[in-house]
Amino acid sequence: MKKIMRTPIPYLVKLLTAIAVFVCVFGISLVFGAADIALRDVWLALVSSTSNDQISIIREIRLPREVAALFVGAALAVSGAIMQGMTRNPLADPGLLGLTAGANAALAITIAFLPAANYFWTMVACFIGAAVGASLVFGIGAMKKGGFSPIRIVLAGAAISAFLYAIAEGIGIYFRISKDVSMWTAGGTIGTTWGQLSIIVPFILIGMTISFFLSRQLTILSLSEEVAVGLGQKTGHIKAILFAVIIILAGASVALVGNMAFIGLMIPHIVRVFVGTDYRFILPMSAIVGATFMLLADTLGRTINAPYETPVVAIVTVAGLPFFLAIVRRGGKAFS
Repeated sequence: MKKIMRTPIPYLVKLLTAIAVFVCVFGISLVFGAADIALRDVWLALVSSTSNDQISIIREIRLPREVAALFVGAALAVSGAIMQGMTRNPLADPGLLGLTAGANAALAITIAFLPAANYFWTMVACFIGAAVGASLVFGIGAMKKGGFSPIRIVLAGAAISAFLYAIAEGIGIYFRISKDVSMWTAGGTIGTTWGQLSIIVPFILIGMTISFFLSRQLTILSLSEEVAVGLGQKTGHIKAILFAVIIILAGASVALVGNMAFIGLMIPHIVRVFVGTDYRFILPMSAIVGATFMLLADTLGRTINAPYETPVVAIVTVAGLPFFLAIVRRGGKAFS
């Protein structure tokens, strides 16, 4: 029987298709919500200075919320892809390996001891907390002889995350700030303002730009440490820079929307099925697909039980948990 040869689809076509889907989803997210808005008003809100009640809802409430969703989705997806490539661990995710829990604990400490801290310093505290959380997880994971293993790192991440969440809860109860901490860490984009975005978004853009610039080195690093060293790569420097990028992206995401797991785990796996294992292709595509996914999740959260909000974190968890279980069932092997 004659074998049918399929012509590979060029990466540029896949990228443009993903961008087109993203633009459509972004438009849908602006139209649908607790109050459905005409497409004409969305267009006027984006391209004109005309004003009415509907247009004001888009400009002051819905648009900053969706911009936050797309940047958080992109940041978590890219940080997850970097973690998986750098550690060669398909279960790596900022939410599962202690980064978001560390940022969460730092947030609670900041609110309790520095109540006058502005948004910028709160974000800096999240960066420090994410770095501490990740360092604890990787430190414990590396203690046993034989190096990292996917399951050992995830178990260390679960233990450290539980410990850091307990610290945040304890601080919240002791200082009676549980409500304030919960408002920050509930895992949603509701209430996002343009002022918050003006502080957070530049950090996310810088982090993603650096990651794209180092994507070739990340591809080599993902093959093996020996190959990277053999090709003359300064693995220590590359890892240090990529680790800083992960901290920036995960910390900025927590400062903006709170706890959010599984996006960094599942989006890179979905992307690898379509673009392969080269991180020069994975990182840009992960940014677009992650942004699209987060927009869809936020839109569902606003519409499936309108006028009440369904937490975005619940929707993301329902979608991400089967991915996690499927990878565990495969023995920690990646989809590709």
